[in-house]
Amino acid sequence: MKTMQPGFTLIELIVVIVILGILAATALPKFMGIQSGARAAVISGARGAVASAMNIAYTTQTSQGIASDVGITLDGISIAMVGGYPQAWPAASYLSGIYGAAGLSADYSIVGGVAAGLGGSTSITVANATDANTCAFSYTAATATLPARVGAPIVSGC
Repeated sequence: MKTMQPGFTLIELIVVIVILGILAATALPKFMGIQSGARAAVISGARGAVASAMNIAYTTQTSQGIASDVGITLDGISIAMVGGYPQAWPAASYLSGIYGAAGLSADYSIVGGVAAGLGGSTSITVANATDANTCAFSYTAATATLPARVGAPIVSGC
């Protein structure tokens, strides 16, 4: 009487491994594309938060009749102002400028800022980007003649 031993043959195991390898090779590039798209969406969302915070700070200061270079408090955070808008990189801490006004988390970093002065300008980048310089947007504080500006997001390196 012949007894059958349960299990898979070597050929069946090799076929399964080859199929899994092919699936992994086709799925990995799609997964990387999803991460890049997600980081691009995150930087666009942060840009929207900064633009909203900039306008809220301006409106708050204007509606309260406060001088344009006097700081305000938004959600319990003291915001340094210049020309009626949040500073880009205040002398006290970057958290007291546009970064704090927008409520950005540790998922973002602020780089290339001009410290103190009249508020300067800075770039806000998203963490874990392939190239931080090409997954960012800029914020430029107000000057005597120009209001604050938020640059278009650069997402080519996300």
